[in-house]
Amino acid sequence: MRIFRELEVKQRPLLSVWESLSQDAAALGCSGSSLGCFEEQENEEKGLTLTTMNTDGPESTALFNFLSKLGLKEFYPYKLTLRSLLEINKNNIHEETVESLENIPWCFLRKLFQINTECRKCTQVSNNDEEKTNSYLFDFDQLTADDSDDNKVNPLDLIVALFLCADSFLQQEMALKMSMCQFSVPLLLPYVNNSQSTLMLWALRDIVKEWCPHDLCESRGFVENNIVQANIPFFTFVRLKNCSLSKSQVLNHVLSRGQQNHNIFIHRDMKGGAFKRRIANGLVEVCWYLPCGRENLDIFPGPVAFANLRGDICESLAQFNFLFQESTATFVFLDKVEENEHKILTSLQDVKSKLFLVVNCKENSGEDIVSIKTTLKELELPKSSVEIKDSRVNVAALTEKLCAAIKSSLPGVSATLNIVNMVRKAAELGLYVDETTSDEQKKAAEEIMVAIERQSIPDYKKQQLPLQGENWKRLSQLEKKECRLKSGDSGLEEYKCQLQEEKDKIRKEQSKQKLSKGMESFIKTISISDHKKRDFFLKWMKLKLDTHSRSELSQLRNKFKEQCKKKDIKLIAQLDKDLLESSLGVEHYMREMGLIYEFSINDSRNTAFEISRLPGLAAEMLLDGFPLEILDGDASNIPERWVTDVLTELHKKVGEQSRLLVLTVLGVQSTGKSTLLNTMFGVQFPVSSGRCTRGAYMLFLKVGEDMKHELNCDFIVLIDTEGLKSPDLAELEESYEHDNQMATFVIGLSDVTIINIAMENSTEMKDVLQIAAHAFLRMKEIGKKPVCHFVHQNVSGVSAHAKTITERKHLLDQLNEMTQIAAEMEKKPSIKAFTDVLDYDMDKNNWNIPGLWHGTPPMAPVNTGYSEAVADLKKNLLVKTNRSNGVSKIPEFVEWMRSLWKAVKYENFIFSFRNTLVAQAYVNLCKEFNEWEWEFRKEILSWQQEAELEITNADNESDVQHWSILVEQKKSEVSKKIESKVREMKEKLENYYKKKDQNVNLIEKYKTDFLKSIGSIADEIRYSAKNKLEYVLELKISSKKALDIQRKYRGRIEDEVMKLLSACKDKDKLSDDQLTREFEKMWTEATKNVAGLKERDIAASVLEQLRRNFSNQNVNEEFQNIKDLKEFGKGRFKTTREHTDSWLKKAGSLLWGLGDLQTFADSVIESCKRFLLDKTKTNTDYHDSLTRDLLEKIGEYLQLSCNANAKFEIDLKLHICGIASREFQKMHKRYLSDKDPQIQLEKYKKQYLSDFLDLYKQKDHCQRKANDFVQFCIKPAVEEYINRSLGIEIVDEILTSCHSAEYSSRSFFQYNIQEELLQKDDFNSFVKYICNYEIYVKDWIFQHIQKQMSKDKTVCKLKKKNLQVIVDKITKALEKATKGPDGVQLPDNNESITELISNMRKYLIKDISISEEDEKTTLFQIQSTCHPFIKSLKMSIEDLNKQLQEEFLKSENITETLNKLPIKPQDELFKRVFGCGKQCPFCKVPCEAGGKGHDQHHAAVHRPQGLGRYRDEDTEKLVETLCTTDVQSELEFRNIDTKWEPHPYKEYYTYYPDWLIPPDPSIEASDYWKYVLVRYNDRFAQQYEAKPADVPEAWRRITKEQALKGLKDAFNIK
Repeated sequence: MRIFRELEVKQRPLLSVWESLSQDAAALGCSGSSLGCFEEQENEEKGLTLTTMNTDGPESTALFNFLSKLGLKEFYPYKLTLRSLLEINKNNIHEETVESLENIPWCFLRKLFQINTECRKCTQVSNNDEEKTNSYLFDFDQLTADDSDDNKVNPLDLIVALFLCADSFLQQEMALKMSMCQFSVPLLLPYVNNSQSTLMLWALRDIVKEWCPHDLCESRGFVENNIVQANIPFFTFVRLKNCSLSKSQVLNHVLSRGQQNHNIFIHRDMKGGAFKRRIANGLVEVCWYLPCGRENLDIFPGPVAFANLRGDICESLAQFNFLFQESTATFVFLDKVEENEHKILTSLQDVKSKLFLVVNCKENSGEDIVSIKTTLKELELPKSSVEIKDSRVNVAALTEKLCAAIKSSLPGVSATLNIVNMVRKAAELGLYVDETTSDEQKKAAEEIMVAIERQSIPDYKKQQLPLQGENWKRLSQLEKKECRLKSGDSGLEEYKCQLQEEKDKIRKEQSKQKLSKGMESFIKTISISDHKKRDFFLKWMKLKLDTHSRSELSQLRNKFKEQCKKKDIKLIAQLDKDLLESSLGVEHYMREMGLIYEFSINDSRNTAFEISRLPGLAAEMLLDGFPLEILDGDASNIPERWVTDVLTELHKKVGEQSRLLVLTVLGVQSTGKSTLLNTMFGVQFPVSSGRCTRGAYMLFLKVGEDMKHELNCDFIVLIDTEGLKSPDLAELEESYEHDNQMATFVIGLSDVTIINIAMENSTEMKDVLQIAAHAFLRMKEIGKKPVCHFVHQNVSGVSAHAKTITERKHLLDQLNEMTQIAAEMEKKPSIKAFTDVLDYDMDKNNWNIPGLWHGTPPMAPVNTGYSEAVADLKKNLLVKTNRSNGVSKIPEFVEWMRSLWKAVKYENFIFSFRNTLVAQAYVNLCKEFNEWEWEFRKEILSWQQEAELEITNADNESDVQHWSILVEQKKSEVSKKIESKVREMKEKLENYYKKKDQNVNLIEKYKTDFLKSIGSIADEIRYSAKNKLEYVLELKISSKKALDIQRKYRGRIEDEVMKLLSACKDKDKLSDDQLTREFEKMWTEATKNVAGLKERDIAASVLEQLRRNFSNQNVNEEFQNIKDLKEFGKGRFKTTREHTDSWLKKAGSLLWGLGDLQTFADSVIESCKRFLLDKTKTNTDYHDSLTRDLLEKIGEYLQLSCNANAKFEIDLKLHICGIASREFQKMHKRYLSDKDPQIQLEKYKKQYLSDFLDLYKQKDHCQRKANDFVQFCIKPAVEEYINRSLGIEIVDEILTSCHSAEYSSRSFFQYNIQEELLQKDDFNSFVKYICNYEIYVKDWIFQHIQKQMSKDKTVCKLKKKNLQVIVDKITKALEKATKGPDGVQLPDNNESITELISNMRKYLIKDISISEEDEKTTLFQIQSTCHPFIKSLKMSIEDLNKQLQEEFLKSENITETLNKLPIKPQDELFKRVFGCGKQCPFCKVPCEAGGKGHDQHHAAVHRPQGLGRYRDEDTEKLVETLCTTDVQSELEFRNIDTKWEPHPYKEYYTYYPDWLIPPDPSIEASDYWKYVLVRYNDRFAQQYEAKPADVPEAWRRITKEQALKGLKDAFNIK
């Protein structure tokens, strides 16, 4: 009875079939369980999984023991995931020896994922090689040792165990990688010792192969198909129990004929192949022979599949039966035939055409031959179906015979089966099919496919994926147009508004699109919470879409090839478009999902699902290993909102632990970029001729806990892009630009960039190097320094690295050449070499990688050398890469990506790059730098105060020479102190840049600016301090003259008082009135000839300084003849034609005419008057440094002038110096008046009278003398002490108060001022801010200080604090002064008072300056003794404390206080926020750059140029265009600097290299100034004597709130 007849199986009921088969199997001596478990199969069909199988029994124990031995028990069944294998950990980075059995599976998987064909050798624990070497005696025991050594594993057992533990997706990945290695892959996987087998259809689904059958050779065509769907002849190889010939080895010879022998099937002579198999019997492996299209190389003319059953057929009866029925032919290897085997073979159907016997004849095997002949006789096989191998036939001969037999079977093959069609037979025979677990998801995918198959792909996409159609592409084009404005009929700003309106219209249309059925079904299916089901659905979608696309695209590709030969650019472009539109994959659905979200309006769509959940869904998919499209290559655009929100959701899902290391590979199309990434990380980016995918995709790989610290990241992000220099697209316009944009974008996103060089064509390589050099240069300029490695593919040989030194040198030369070209294009002439752009080492940054294939594809395995080299590269990239960029988390990465993309769209990338991360990092550094600068200034100012006090307190009896020496010492001391502070500041800056946070790497290029700023601050402070010291010396000298006169007359008056006292005592007793009259007579007589101080001619001094100022210039004779400044500066300064150059006068209607020059002059004069007012308010004398400072200030202003000549400069300086000479003369007179000896003596007249009266009456005047001493000597010194540090303290108070942020950086200060202007809504304030910026800022600061200091009587509190400090010091000094040098109390006599005061002065010399003249005058003829005087003095000091406190409380005039201070807080705060004072050459916006030494000026928000007084030459209307708009347009400008020659705005840096004017980050960024211009258009026109600007209609719709929002966004205020 033939039990396996198909007909009988079909007709019988299921149960009876089972019973019959069991009985027949028992009769044949086979295990009934090997026929398969129908009960489990039924359950599987109902959707249950294999976990319901019975795992009891000895076979299960054997399996579990084996899994336990390998450490895999915890993963059984199907718990080992693909995601866990892709995790970056020590196991898959470091090559480690197999130290234990538990290491074996991981070593195998690591190497397999690297596509390393050596992976099957990881099957035994490494032995100690030294022991083997040192073992002299041959161990004969090994010959008899059992091969069940615990340290050894058969590779087949390992593969079966891993497939049993792997989940469905890992099984697929393993099968794919094994297939790439040209290994056989499991077709039927045995469960516990063959109790049930699984048809591995799902596991093989992902394998796609290409081959060239001989019938397509001439046309050079090829076939590409999913291997399980391809109709390929199927040959099975099995063996009987007794078979000494290795069928696997023979099969390898068959498959490798013509190429180097490759072990496709594992056999007994391989490492580990001879070890006893524990669980692999019953395994059926399959591999495919695929022809390359060369008859001399190919063994078979078409593809052939070979199945290999492990173990004999009796052990695996169900598998054998299945294989025999499904095969084209079956080859049975045998030495002899046993009885039960005879029954099985003779029971088979169709043996004549399907059965071949391969008999291995051994000597002395008569019985064996008899058994074979008996079987042959019964089978009636023809001679051609029997191949005999005896000692005369070697393996090569046998191989040829087998090949001939297979070939002879091929022509008769009418209906070849594919593996997909085997499912039905597998089910009938009780085999389990792995695919049944995903039937539900397969059905969902098929439902979507139904609609696709009904129509063409382009039509389907229009209907079902409408958002990524023409509108999306049009939106991208509009954004590009916005970045490259071309002037039309309407103005640029109007054109911009039109583009914006069109964009808004498209967005509105997009947001109204209804959700298509296809997308609704797609989103609904992937929205399920079961990740596994979602993954199955997406995989089914991918498989089905790939299959469908392959058939659609193959025809188009053929057409494309033809047209490329003809080089018809129009047709190429059309076909390229057709190729794009006929491409359909899961990514298109994901893209549509992203666009649904991108264009959704919050709460506007009433659909069945929540749109807000989509980013979270995509984030989950990213974590599950799906790539995310960041750049849509079809539309060349990024759906920013979608990508941002997806990555933000991901950031949240990982608990904000999202440090990234971003890696990308760049190279020419089809040079193995994706293969390199796939081999390196085990991932699956599409390779070779899959669907046409363009753009950039990112994939997240989790970093294991064991590597997070070492790699300093939580995720590795891989970016895969389309290839550069696509040969098909090279003919098209914008191809180079497209490549440049792509390269800049991905290099900008990456921390590590691999440039893949696999081309012999040096021209093509040059182009790629130029694109890369350009991108790296751009990154350097914007503060990012990626690590770059060059990979040279197809370079092998042990001496390759040494021998290619000339090639590497040549590469560097080419890189240098390309860098110079790029630097020229980017206007960066200082960059000469590639090493100027990034750190590049000729040896360390070049990698030679052998060719991918070992032989001729498609039958060539992957070259082991390739895998090893790539693994080495990976290790170096990850572990040895020193990241100079710092570590960014997802939020920073997203922000960087958005800025990068925006800048990439502009032609001039470097000048267009604006990034809030860079801006924030820059502001943070500015804040820190401002703090360091204030500390620097504060310390020097404090030191300066002490130095001034020391000079003031210097012995008045010394000569001037002594004081000059002291001042020189102080100058030297301050220089050293400044140098020390400079070093300290530089150290702080260096340490700041060493930080790994706050994105400091992004502002690396500003480091030089800040270093220069430190130098310029130091120079300014040094100049100021030295000037001040000289000034104090001059005051000391002039004071000495006054004091000498005063001292002379004081002595005379005191003599006269004593004479008068003596005379009066001789008379009768006189009344107070009589005594007073006598005193008056004496005083008048004694002081009538007091000499005054000589007044200097200040005007002459000012003129002398002006002459010195012009000493290096050729000035006209008219200036040389000026004798004095009396007549200058009296009327209003008027500009004339003489103040502009002669050629300029002929320029006609000027953009910036005489009226504007007049306004400029008025502004300079006003600012200088303010300067004079500040300087002359102080109670000090004139010094030449004041004039020098004034002239320096005028010089700074003149640098801002557009069209002034030398005549203008001379006249303006003469005018201002004329004003200054009179103001300085008044100041000098006031000083002389204060120091005049006559006046000083008059001050003490009352005191002398009191002394005279008290002496006459012999009255106790101890308390009065103490009071006078405190009031005349101590009080002025105390007030001076308080004021000395009050300025610094007020600055500190403001910088530490709640308003400190306003002064933290220049940009924040600008924001606050502009916000206040908007709220005030006062036109005059706007005019003052725009036209007299410096004055406005000074006034604003002054008013702000007044306001803040008035609150809670802050000034009073600060004064009280200082008062308490000095009173305490005076009290302590007094206490100390009461004792002599020996520490003994001073004697209570009159003489001790002089010693007491002298001691006090000595102890207070570093704190206050007590006037000796005032002291001597006050203590004239004191009659008291020391102790009562001390007591009185203490009381007076207490009274002074109370008196001053009351004065502070009553004093509300903060303006007077501020003006009197030696260090003015308003000036210090002004220095902090004003910066360099430079203004934009077009719109006059002030520079906001930090420090004073910056190379480039920049501002957050520019204005319409009309606000900076620019008007149209022809219409005289104010220019409404923003300079940030002009710089991205084709327009030109002309002015004084261009000598009135037209010059392109986009190349403004030719004339203004120190200005950076990037395009506005958004159209809303300049809403503030647009609003201001619209609101005051007529008034500005009137003010500037022009006509109102033509503002776009859209500007009129900007509200005050929108203006404020635009301002906040521009200044990055949250």
